[in-house]
Amino acid sequence: MGLFRLARIGFVAWRYGLDQIAADDLAASTGARWARVLARVLKIGRTLDAPRGARLRMALESLGPIFVKFGQVLSTRRDLLPEDIADELARLQDQVPPFPSVLAITEIERGLGKRIDEVFDEFTPEPVASASIAQVHFARLKDGREVAIKVLRPGMAQVIDRDLALLRTAGSMLIKVSADARRLRPLDVIDEFDKYLHDELDLIREAANANQLRRNFEQSPLLRMPEMYWDFCATNVLTMERMCGIPVGRIERLREAGIDLKKLSRDGVEIFFTQVFQHGFFHADMHPGNILVGDREPDFNRYIALDFGIVGTLLETDKDYLAQNFLAFFRRDYRRVAELHVESGWVPRETRIDELESTVRACCEPVFDRPLKDISLGLVLMRLFQASRRFNVEIQPQLVLLQKTLLNIEGLGRQLDPDLDLWVTAKPFLERWMRDQVGLSGLRARVEREAERWAQTLPQIPRLIHTVLSQQASPDLAADHHKWQQAMLGEQRRIRFWLGLLALAMTTIAAIQLFRFLSVPS
Repeated sequence: MGLFRLARIGFVAWRYGLDQIAADDLAASTGARWARVLARVLKIGRTLDAPRGARLRMALESLGPIFVKFGQVLSTRRDLLPEDIADELARLQDQVPPFPSVLAITEIERGLGKRIDEVFDEFTPEPVASASIAQVHFARLKDGREVAIKVLRPGMAQVIDRDLALLRTAGSMLIKVSADARRLRPLDVIDEFDKYLHDELDLIREAANANQLRRNFEQSPLLRMPEMYWDFCATNVLTMERMCGIPVGRIERLREAGIDLKKLSRDGVEIFFTQVFQHGFFHADMHPGNILVGDREPDFNRYIALDFGIVGTLLETDKDYLAQNFLAFFRRDYRRVAELHVESGWVPRETRIDELESTVRACCEPVFDRPLKDISLGLVLMRLFQASRRFNVEIQPQLVLLQKTLLNIEGLGRQLDPDLDLWVTAKPFLERWMRDQVGLSGLRARVEREAERWAQTLPQIPRLIHTVLSQQASPDLAADHHKWQQAMLGEQRRIRFWLGLLALAMTTIAAIQLFRFLSVPS
């Protein structure tokens, strides 16, 4: 099956002339005679009328969801792609060819266990959006609520499993022949990709993700999430509140509607850092096809998120490490960046801090004090990636989604406001977050969280002490005075531990009461 799939990929590349595109690009970039000859040879006897961007898009569409996802990520990187290719790949965000409406209705009825007319007063057979995994139809519930229905493409699981198996085969081969590949841990990264893609095939999980994000931003004026209608959701069907707005990629329409694009770009940066560092739970598929901007009250000039199939989570240790790294970058404290890499174990302990510091400085210093239109975070990451080879930096699979999301945010910000300074916008937020983490308010929050656990432990302490003392009186210990003496010393240490814990708990309770007293307005 793997060989057949590999052959199909090769055939599709030939059919749409991707080999010609690669050869033309190679000839243009190198100027080598052999590259020009190769480009001419590949065109012999072949007529390809469609532009190169359209051919690349159609090839990715025909190869399935994993390749479409790859095209979606590329479409946000207009700084790395020619304009004609970027425009065509942008169509992958919500203009993938739909599957037949008859199949969509069959899937909805199978998932909900009812006929369409038993659930909806009106149902629009023509999809309003179609992506790599699912498509969306509008409808009206029996009680009059306007809804959007997302329905999975049939047979997606088999297609994804087949392509992932091929990727694993390729990754295993690379590990055997390349030390660089072993450092990059391709199989771990593929496992992460596997998890996120299969999560997208469970729309109940997606609805739960949406609810979590909705709660996180419930009081925020920056981001709105639709309500999920659980009575009409299944693993292959998701029914949610119908949202109105302008796709964030339609810049001219946004301007005509009076949207403040500069504010929107700054809000996007704040939303990203809020999700990552405050919530530790972030929307990880923020390409323009998944985001609207409200053009009427109460959502005017506000982001509206759609499609919650891919989300990322971060542990407290990840959040702390990333925040310190970002802050060190923004302060140009490259030595601290180097120290953090060693402390976290991302580079070997024997790494020389001064050499790593110098390398990071050479990668990052050229991009500061320049507007976003003049720099590319993608290129900075690429330079850092190249430098990481020298220091044997291990790629962290749990952060792959975060890197993808950051690139999405930069691409989006570049479209909305090319003059946006990512560093200036993000630095105050990170400094405020760090103050909250290490300051008095952060200490109080952590103590109150731990107090909930101590409330269960404290009542057990007298019983545990009684058990220890009872064990000392056991007649078995008298048989051997030395053994008894050693046991006594051990029990005494345990008693001191529990008494110390009791004292700590009492001190903590007193501290909580003091914090609460101080926080009451006078």
